[in-house]
Amino acid sequence: MKRLGSSISLLSGLAALMFFGLLPPLVEQSMNHVTGPQPARASARAAALHKTLQIADMHADTLMWRRDLLARGERGHVDVPRLADGNVALQILSSVTKTPKGQNYDANGADTDNITLLAIAQGQPMRTWHSLIERSLWHAEKLREFEARSHTKLRIVRSKADLARLLADRGSGKQVTGAMLSVEGLHDIEGKRLNLDRLYDAGFRMAGLAHFFDNEVAGSMHGLKKGGLTAFGVEIVRAMEAKGMVVDLAHSSHATVAQVLKMARRPVVSSHGGVQATCKVNRNLTDEEIKGVAATGGVVGIGYWEAAVCDTSPAGIVRAIAHVRDLVGIDHVGLGSDYDGAISARFDTSRLDAITQALIDARFSDADIAKVMGGNVFRVLANVLPD
Repeated sequence: MKRLGSSISLLSGLAALMFFGLLPPLVEQSMNHVTGPQPARASARAAALHKTLQIADMHADTLMWRRDLLARGERGHVDVPRLADGNVALQILSSVTKTPKGQNYDANGADTDNITLLAIAQGQPMRTWHSLIERSLWHAEKLREFEARSHTKLRIVRSKADLARLLADRGSGKQVTGAMLSVEGLHDIEGKRLNLDRLYDAGFRMAGLAHFFDNEVAGSMHGLKKGGLTAFGVEIVRAMEAKGMVVDLAHSSHATVAQVLKMARRPVVSSHGGVQATCKVNRNLTDEEIKGVAATGGVVGIGYWEAAVCDTSPAGIVRAIAHVRDLVGIDHVGLGSDYDGAISARFDTSRLDAITQALIDARFSDADIAKVMGGNVFRVLANVLPD
């Protein structure tokens, strides 16, 4: 009996090791890929120009995974060493708190959740197991811990002053990377206005209204009803503008996009996605929606994965960028990778010089390249963020 008990304990220990130790990295490894032909080495001209740029990426889901952001990883797309290799000045990091089972681009309900099991398997605090707002607050806590351990290499941006100091320090040669917190769908506020204040106090300065399902704030492009803003959602958008939080239209239904564009008083963004003119996928923006984002002074962030651009080569990404430029002007397009968001990409963040090279090949001027690679995003943030 004693031997049986020892065997059961051993098997339980092995099962726990598999669940808590091996499963999370295996799950991530199966979802975040660098695949396909790798970009050729950048030319001397592209490499030299790339080193002068202040680069911003509007969307990565890295905080969802149990990975040390300060260590160079062997999986996924983003960490501080690779951000430094890619000369990224600011990475906006999203908090993913809920995804539906059988997730798809067409129609999803809100009655299931994949993230609960991930939260448990990754050993997150118990408060995050069944609370969406606590998951976001945990992501903010993780980022603050990374900042504290980074020896000034990572800096959280919460205000216009923070942003200006970051860019000035980088301009003077300091090796520092900025990070800003965003939300992947405001279902995490759980229908409570007070929770938006809690997110703001934790450092969140951008939020997508919806993700893969309709919520109490807004309809999703991938929801069942795909409706517009709720009355509560109108209140939340107004509150975000007043507080200095960027409104993100990514994943929102066409009805939600139309309502937000009509009521916006500050620049809005579509942080990550594509355009239907070059990749006709339902979540990508129509030309009229692109014009609406531009009319607010906002920016369309172009992603790097198949459903965003159809052609995931650097040249394919630049074709989408060029369409936005040709439609509304160079001031309204930027980068929104969706790195570490369960996507496959041709390159990780260390190889962003491949986009610089593709922009040169497409005969963008150096000044326009600087805007696409980050200048346009920094302009929006300087307009919206609190002092």
